[in-house]
Amino acid sequence: MPGPVAVITDSTACLPVPVAKRWGIGVIQVQLQVGEQFDEENRYDRDEVIGQLRAGAPVKTAPPEVAAFFWAFQDAASKGASAIVSVHISGRMSETVNAAREAAQQVNIPVHVLDSGTTGMSLGFAATSAAKVAAAGGQATRVIDAAERRFRSSREILYVDTLEFLRRGGRIGAAQAFLGSAFSIKPLLTLKNGEVAPLTRVPGQRRALTKLVDLAVDCAGDQDVEIAITRFGPDERDLEIGGRLRARLPRMVDSTLADASMILGAHLGPGALGITVSPV
Repeated sequence: MPGPVAVITDSTACLPVPVAKRWGIGVIQVQLQVGEQFDEENRYDRDEVIGQLRAGAPVKTAPPEVAAFFWAFQDAASKGASAIVSVHISGRMSETVNAAREAAQQVNIPVHVLDSGTTGMSLGFAATSAAKVAAAGGQATRVIDAAERRFRSSREILYVDTLEFLRRGGRIGAAQAFLGSAFSIKPLLTLKNGEVAPLTRVPGQRRALTKLVDLAVDCAGDQDVEIAITRFGPDERDLEIGGRLRARLPRMVDSTLADASMILGAHLGPGALGITVSPV
């Protein structure tokens, strides 16, 4: 009897460690350079990275090495996996998916590499859905379908204090239209066609966060949804946002509070908050 399908993603999925462990999801670490230090993102202290960003230190990101994927794929094969579904951050935002594809060619079991066209908990929910199907004995086609359905239907709505970090990292995409706004005007963003795109501009932080919730509620509509609130740095606003969403989304079946990947935080900047709306 063929073994289970293994599911692998990358650290930009923002999956809480207990969730990844519970469903047996392999997480490949994207790389971060802070000053002269270059390492996998989980080897950095989050508060230190935030401090470096605030101080204006150069912080850069890089995809995982091909070898990191190869050994993860080999490990899954050695444990009896019949196939691997490897789902990753948008190829328009990172070369991560290409590294996975290169490694997949060197493995003796089928490896299906998916470009999610997104990142954050939209990617995290897709990986989790795929892993649940795999755990129930689903074959690779069903596992792929579960991941694709989830990342295609999920929506990221993002608040950033400033667009400066996206500009520095070259990930600003269509949101460059918002550059030059007054300091008090706060941008709300989303992901579209695999890159950052503008939604609207709102005067003042409080109004912007209210609008963030309104957009999430509109996006959820009358569907059953899972919600994730993602933050980059300690922030009491996430509790307030969570309370507002619970009050306004009677069909919210579950919610997750997650720390943003430091890779995403390096591009979004300190103080960034995101809401993921994911129909189930």
